[in-house]
Amino acid sequence: MDRLMMEIMTGSLDLMLVPAVWICLLAGVVSGMLVGAVPGLSATMGVALLVPFTFELDIMPAIALLVGIYCGAIYGGTVPAILFRTPGTPASAATLMDGYPMMQRGEAGRALALSAWSALIGGVIGTLLLIFLTPQISRFALSFGPAEFFALAVLGLSLITALSGESLLKGAIATLAGLLCATVGMDPVSGYPRFLFGSVSLMEGMPFIPVLIGLFAIAEVFSPDRGAPQLPAGKKMKLFELPHGRDMKRCGWMNLKASLIGTFTGSTPGAGADIAAFLCYSAANQQSKPDDRYGDGEPKGIAAAESGKTAATSGAMIPLLSLGIPGDSVTAVLIGAFILHGIQPGPLLFQDHGPLAYSILAIMLFAHLAVFVTALSTARLVMGALKIDRRFLNAGILLLSLMGAYALRANPVDCWVALGFGVLGVGMRKTGFPAAPFLLALILGGMAETNLRRALVLGEGSYAFFGGRPIALTLLLLAAFFVALTLWKRRKAA
Repeated sequence: MDRLMMEIMTGSLDLMLVPAVWICLLAGVVSGMLVGAVPGLSATMGVALLVPFTFELDIMPAIALLVGIYCGAIYGGTVPAILFRTPGTPASAATLMDGYPMMQRGEAGRALALSAWSALIGGVIGTLLLIFLTPQISRFALSFGPAEFFALAVLGLSLITALSGESLLKGAIATLAGLLCATVGMDPVSGYPRFLFGSVSLMEGMPFIPVLIGLFAIAEVFSPDRGAPQLPAGKKMKLFELPHGRDMKRCGWMNLKASLIGTFTGSTPGAGADIAAFLCYSAANQQSKPDDRYGDGEPKGIAAAESGKTAATSGAMIPLLSLGIPGDSVTAVLIGAFILHGIQPGPLLFQDHGPLAYSILAIMLFAHLAVFVTALSTARLVMGALKIDRRFLNAGILLLSLMGAYALRANPVDCWVALGFGVLGVGMRKTGFPAAPFLLALILGGMAETNLRRALVLGEGSYAFFGGRPIALTLLLLAAFFVALTLWKRRKAA
């Protein structure tokens, strides 16, 4: 342990003495936040686009640039989610559920400050767990097979019941509709085309990013009851506005729990920050108290989503650095960038290149700090966007949304998908159907189907196969427990 701490301190000192590392880190954070703020431009796209710019850099500045983009993009989607109900990245869709209502109450500054603070807590806790528990968490995450991934998806779907609003029936219908959309495309096992309706563009499945943009961004622009956001009356936005003391005290325990859940979820290959954010928000909603107002501007909702998704960025680095296995799509791009710069992630990285490995961990920690400082420093600037005339703002959001939908695959069909789901989003809002269960079901539907089919193949078609998988069985029992708990709470409140 003493040697571990010495290497961490040595790596951190080396970083602070190299100006190029700090310049690249800050440039990466700012670039990542700009990429994340544009609907449709994901963290994966941002990292992939800027990898060529690192070819002429030394190893540490190159890593600082890429990690800065990663962390900055994951947070960057939060700003438009809170201010305009337009999530820049899928991971920020959970934040808007309480962030946007706080903005409508004139508490945009409070929401932005709380989101930055929660992201910092999640990033720091996730990085500390990354430093000290990497081998243990990696081994546990690798024990997940098809049965465990299916059970994890079922657990996530069961938690959707907490996001159903006032009507559990409407939430269930939205969930089933999301699962139905998740079946569009090629069958994951047999390769048989399903629900394509003659469109080759749907062979890879329903494009998730255009659906997200349509349900939230375009639906918000088209919504007839869309009101103009207002700055707090008679109050000037400070250059640095930290969360209120009562928010920090009220959300502290939630930050810790969401950080632990997010780190573990991120360390599970294939999960990522999107699932982590919704799992943390759903878990927080399940444990709500009578005075909590989830979905109506509850600070703990922002804390859970932001801490969870940011901790997942550190969690995704655990299998990457310790085993050479990417935790999500962003780290899949990072592993290629590391190899291009002569770094081979895996078990021998910490053994043969200890100072370098711990310098990477130190960069992760400094990246989260840089995101926090940058978010607070630019809060005054981004709040100024609320003063823009609503007509121009709507036109700008619609233009950026369609550009983001098109940029994903350079396919015009994705723009029509976004517009179609924008109209659907307006209809769902007017009739009281929640969009969050639909979105989460679309995310988890493919994961659940694919892994269920694989588990049944391994079990020779018998569902008894799950009984011999303790982790999968535990997750399924937890899913049943959360469903029963939600039904009991709703019946008690009726």
